[in-house]
Amino acid sequence: MAAEEETRLPGGFEPATGDGPVPVAAPGARAAEVRAAFEGLLQIRRLTNPGPGDPAAVPAEWERRRPVRAVALALEASGTAASSVDAAGTGLRVATGFRVRPGERAGTVRVEWLGPHGGGAAREEEGALTACAAVLERLGWEALLYRGPGRRRFLEVEPAS
Repeated sequence: MAAEEETRLPGGFEPATGDGPVPVAAPGARAAEVRAAFEGLLQIRRLTNPGPGDPAAVPAEWERRRPVRAVALALEASGTAASSVDAAGTGLRVATGFRVRPGERAGTVRVEWLGPHGGGAAREEEGALTACAAVLERLGWEALLYRGPGRRRFLEVEPAS
């Protein structure tokens, strides 16, 4: 995934993956950035996905090479909140939401629902992850819900074939 970490989205925008601090932007500015980036992504799909059906409903090659960024952008654009950690760098979770990270297999990502200790994220995770899966499936991703260590649920996501 080193290439993914080195390549930024067009315009330098970075979607929230849930592993950083809360994005700092003027009120409404972050939402506008997310909308512009997502519209750009849909335009890439329209231009690069020839064939029958809706080209915007199939992940583009760009997304397949950067699935963490693509999935994070899709979730953030849907209005789903990302988790975040404190800005001091201690790694403590300060907000409940999704976290997207590379999956165990190449080309896959793992989506978890995390939050501050004792904040109720574990109780919310099944419903929240089911909603995340619905968003991703509409956009041409296959999202399977699993139960992992500690009985915590997560999604394994990959481009639909």
